[in-house]
Amino acid sequence: IEEQNKSRVMEFILLGFPGSSHFQLTIFIIFLNMYILTILGNFCIILLIVTNRRLHTPMYFFLCNLSFLEIWYTTASVPKILAMFLGRTISFSGCITQFYFFGSMAVVECYLLAVMSYDRYLAICNPLRYTTIMNIKVCFQMAAGSWISGFLTPIMTIVLTFRLPFCASNEIDHFFCVLSPIIKLSCADPHIAEMTTFILASMVTMVPFLLTLASYAKIISTVLRIPSAKGKQKAFSTCSSHLIVVTLFYVTLGTVYAAPSAKQSPILNKLFSLLYTVITPMFNPMIYSLRNKDVKENALRKLLTRNPALACE
Repeated sequence: IEEQNKSRVMEFILLGFPGSSHFQLTIFIIFLNMYILTILGNFCIILLIVTNRRLHTPMYFFLCNLSFLEIWYTTASVPKILAMFLGRTISFSGCITQFYFFGSMAVVECYLLAVMSYDRYLAICNPLRYTTIMNIKVCFQMAAGSWISGFLTPIMTIVLTFRLPFCASNEIDHFFCVLSPIIKLSCADPHIAEMTTFILASMVTMVPFLLTLASYAKIISTVLRIPSAKGKQKAFSTCSSHLIVVTLFYVTLGTVYAAPSAKQSPILNKLFSLLYTVITPMFNPMIYSLRNKDVKENALRKLLTRNPALACE
């Protein structure tokens, strides 16, 4: 027992990206700038929606939730990535905390994107009943359900993963605490933890993804039956931004997790992980502001005219 206690891992070392000090400094500056852009961009979207009454609709209510989520989603990983350039260690409890919050935010995003797809489906395919179905109470219930489900889902994975004995090594070959490199450090059979995580991950990604897919299948079918070209363009413009965000999120997520972890190059895994931890949250506000007429031409212009100091562009 004494020998086991001596070998028990109390902290982890994040290996991050290999390279010279000059390369590390360059990566630090890039990450810092991307993090600042992500926070400012999503904060601007929230500010636009809150301060403009025309945007107080279900679609923008869910977009406000998504932008708020993106701020915390990237905050769950990027500050520690930046701190890693000063010191690569992370405590055992710190690793659990980061793992939990990052996983929770990813699950919440899956549900929120599905809810937003359903909202667009109702607006386009059932416009006469839209305001009746998507009332304030329903919007709050759907948003709350997404957040609560997201924070509950990773608990079982956390319990099963971090109860494993980590006595072989304490070096995580990544830039933050994620499942695959952590599992590799265990000196016990991680089969139950891996299978449980796989089942949970399949449920929280595939079910919302299929619901999103079904919603857009109905949307496209309905739009194609609109006789006028102008009507089709207007219908597509209401959901094109969300469709781009959904595609970007699931493509980047699938790139990392579709292939077996044993066959993935650690460097490629890290690079692909950057897509959904840093790049996607940074681009989401840009996509919504550039492709959404209400945001770009009305709300943003009014906000900047009223408060020039708040120019977020």
